[in-house]
Amino acid sequence: MANPTATLTSLLRGATLSDHEEILKATNAVLKTSKNNPDALHIRVDALLKLDRFDDALRALDDGGDQLAERCVLEKSYALYKTGKLQEAEELASGYSGEKRRGLKHVAAQVAYRAEKFEDAARLYKELSAGEADIEGEENDLRINSSATDAQLEWQGNGDLVEKSRKKPGREDLEAFETSYNAACGCIARGDLAAGTVLLKRARDLCEALDELTDEEKRAEVLPIMVQQAYVYTKLGKLEEAEALQKMINIDDVPEPPTKSIARNNSLAASKTNHNPYMTQRLFDSVPNLSHTEKHFEFQASILRQNRYTIDLQIQKFSGVAHSTSSIISKSPSPTISPFINSLSVLNAAAYSHGETGKAALKQIIPLLEKRPNDVGLILTIIQLYVLINNPGPAITLLETFFKRLEESITPSDHDVRFAPGLVALLVSLYRLSGRKTPIKTTLSKAASYWREKSKPSSSLFRAASLALLESSSAGDLSTAGEIFASLRAQDQSDRIAIAGFVASYATSNYAKISPDLDSLTPIPRLISGIDASALEEAGIPSLPTPTIPASKKRALESEEVKESKKRKKTRKSKLPKDYEEGKKLDPERWLPLKERSSYRPKGKKGKKKMESTQGGVVREEESLELAGGAGSVKVEKSAVISGGNGGKKKKKKGGKK
Repeated sequence: MANPTATLTSLLRGATLSDHEEILKATNAVLKTSKNNPDALHIRVDALLKLDRFDDALRALDDGGDQLAERCVLEKSYALYKTGKLQEAEELASGYSGEKRRGLKHVAAQVAYRAEKFEDAARLYKELSAGEADIEGEENDLRINSSATDAQLEWQGNGDLVEKSRKKPGREDLEAFETSYNAACGCIARGDLAAGTVLLKRARDLCEALDELTDEEKRAEVLPIMVQQAYVYTKLGKLEEAEALQKMINIDDVPEPPTKSIARNNSLAASKTNHNPYMTQRLFDSVPNLSHTEKHFEFQASILRQNRYTIDLQIQKFSGVAHSTSSIISKSPSPTISPFINSLSVLNAAAYSHGETGKAALKQIIPLLEKRPNDVGLILTIIQLYVLINNPGPAITLLETFFKRLEESITPSDHDVRFAPGLVALLVSLYRLSGRKTPIKTTLSKAASYWREKSKPSSSLFRAASLALLESSSAGDLSTAGEIFASLRAQDQSDRIAIAGFVASYATSNYAKISPDLDSLTPIPRLISGIDASALEEAGIPSLPTPTIPASKKRALESEEVKESKKRKKTRKSKLPKDYEEGKKLDPERWLPLKERSSYRPKGKKGKKKMESTQGGVVREEESLELAGGAGSVKVEKSAVISGGNGGKKKKKKGGKK
């Protein structure tokens, strides 16, 4: 019988990537005869990792004891990472300083990436790139992983942490489809969709041109690129191109479950034919649930969750959306500038208003402020509704009250929300919309003063504040503007706006300070080369229309013309006579009874009967009298006078027939 150890040695000597099953069988045979053979135990762990049997590898490490665990620190940390136990993997990888330190640093960077600690991942990859590569191809892997980390920082909203030299794709980024794809994702996250389209096409072409990949492997790599291309076309409004690309994608063929669910979501979002929300919900739920090791990144998961709530609103599940979103909002800190939480607040408001807009929605949503006065998303929703009905006054009051409440808070995080660049910009926009220019400078100046003391200032806020201060004639405001422009120059020496602003700030007070920078400014003749001064002089000074807003709800005094028009108000048809003719003067006695009108004439009767029928005349009646002895009866006229008030005497006049 052959020696199992010799068999394993010979297998390892000629091993290739397809021999791991054979190596595993050989190590198991060795361990049957030598249970504690350290080499066999180590090789078995490696073989299990190569076969993607990570749970089995962890069990083998636990069975091997402390000696094997100490020998296989790198393998154990990698297995923990692949099974989703990120905290344990991070502790093991970061706490070891032995000979496998470089390999563990790779694992630590991967763990940080998966845990969405992209700043830590970028730092680790930078340290690895500064060192010497141990194995062939490591430098290329580092370039791919570093570019992927930069893209994730952009998606996370921390693009300021990415080096400016890395934001623009270099020549080496266009040599491999992985780096081209990551560079495209970075451009898309920054909003540069045109550059993203070009880079995605480059990545797809490079992938399809690879000879070392089989057709099946190429298809697996190209499908995620096509999904991203369809997304970009949708964002650009090129719905026909997006729909054509979606038809080329068989979602069931997408290999990774997270990418498959994203492809399904994007397909539904770009579709122009599916208008049945119940069918949309059914298709949205057709993607199987993800395991804990295949979860989406937070920015992806939040969008998918928002889309689910949106579909629920379309199928009238208002109470369910209101309850679910309220539960999540109540568990989060308030106030917050988290995009996910504030988006849920918008959906929560939509659920409470049953999808109404305008004043009807405000009537349902404003009472929610009593329960959640510091809900940023709810406040933004109410402000938007006020703006939509062209009433920015209450919106400004609401935001100013919210800011004042945060300024009085003793919590530092509340102050960060108070001076958040986006909220400050919103207030400035509302001031401009209502024609109020005076508070703009004060608002921007306060925000800039606050962020100058922080480690992460907002360059866009600084630039807006300093430009507003330049419009002032105060020496103090100009000096403050110069200090802000100086801090912007410290961040980027080539910022031409910062240089020009710095020169403008000190032009009237400290010429010696700005004289070295004068040559770097664009010459005045070049700036005015395309301007026709004569035409401008003839045109005169333009005046911009000032937006008008309703200042008061009181009714204005009516003019004489309005009053006169109300007097001439057209009479309703229901009050006009049947024989009414347009332009004919109406009879002023038309409201009197017919017999009381001056034009009344009784119906014509002749002679005596005519007099008898007038009011106050004689009314004649007849009665029959029986004669005695059965001689028959005689008709006798009975007359009576109907008087209006004198009570005339009754008279009888005999006459009759025999």
